[in-house]
Amino acid sequence: MNGNARERPIGVFDSGAGGLTVLRALRRRLPGERFLYFGDTAHLPYGDKSPWAVRRHARAACARLVAAEIKMLVVACNTASAIALDDLTRRFAPLPVLGVVAPGAARAADTARARIGLLATEATLKTGAYTRAILERRPELSVVGEAAPVLVALAEQGWHEGPAAEACLERYLGALRARAPDADVLLLGCTHFPPFRPTLLRLLGPGVTVVDSADATAEEATALLKEENLLRPGSDGGLVGCTVSDNAERFRRLAPLFLGEEITEIGVEGSD
Repeated sequence: MNGNARERPIGVFDSGAGGLTVLRALRRRLPGERFLYFGDTAHLPYGDKSPWAVRRHARAACARLVAAEIKMLVVACNTASAIALDDLTRRFAPLPVLGVVAPGAARAADTARARIGLLATEATLKTGAYTRAILERRPELSVVGEAAPVLVALAEQGWHEGPAAEACLERYLGALRARAPDADVLLLGCTHFPPFRPTLLRLLGPGVTVVDSADATAEEATALLKEENLLRPGSDGGLVGCTVSDNAERFRRLAPLFLGEEITEIGVEGSD
């Protein structure tokens, strides 16, 4: 990288608004960093698309961020991390590229005693990426996955609590319990799922720990920035740009749910 690379922003990519949960964790841990966010809302959800389509959309979306001269790319979308991360890493080398699957899998593996329940999109589950990453770290563990596509749609509508959300969660948790009654960790394998955490904790009870990738990804991003000597000092960072590929108004309404604050200025720029 030319110039003062430390001053460049970090690019965060997701298929929609869910990746704001990862951005929130990154900002909390890295107060001096500046961030650019791109949500590929025109092609949401990624979880029901073919691997070819996921790679195509992810390449186009991430290219928008890379063109803005970022110093690191964080792929906040679990499906894109599971399917397209190797492709993105090769395509944008030597730019550091970080996904959310490996950090989330490591956190779940380090927390579990014997068995992990995994809620994710169908596309993420089909890759087996989470299971491989967990078993590489702790081969003695067992992982049982359940596709939960309706949760993405509910989250994108802001329906993260109430009768519809609870009924949906009960169904997915019931399917997991039937196959893994002794699971002591529930891993949320999609960035759209953290808003359901309060309801999940109530339905699961005290014996199950809920893990998502956001904090673990922020930890790994911090370590990578230090390793590459790219850490920006100070505490005057923040979100310096937010762009979506469609429907900025809906994204604006959802931002407080995932980020914890409003985003007033949102650009619209297609990813194709």
